[in-house]
Amino acid sequence: QVQLVESGGGLVQPGGSLRLSCAASGFTFSTYYMSWFRQAPGKEREFVASIHWTGSGTDYADSVKGRFTISRDNAKNMVYLQLNSLNPEDTAVYYCVTGSRFAPGQRGQGTQVTVSS
Repeated sequence: QVQLVESGGGLVQPGGSLRLSCAASGFTFSTYYMSWFRQAPGKEREFVASIHWTGSGTDYADSVKGRFTISRDNAKNMVYLQLNSLNPEDTAVYYCVTGSRFAPGQRGQGTQVTVSS
């Protein structure tokens, strides 16, 4: 079955950076769009970024465009999210999700990102 295991979250100061990783297994990774979503306390889950299965096309939420970068390594069944210029509004649990912005599928257990001084 599909397994998605996120890692790399943590506590970071405003303006800092983190790199999230997602290890995928149980499906043909190289044929799936992959995405990151996030959910802050008391808020609905929101789209962050997605990447085409070839890695050639990406899509970002306006709130993270220019600060976050999604990438993937199909040889390793990994998807990454580089988070730069973090601010407190980026605090959330970040989820690795199969599928794209408008057709999300299964998700992992999430990794907590907390931006605070």
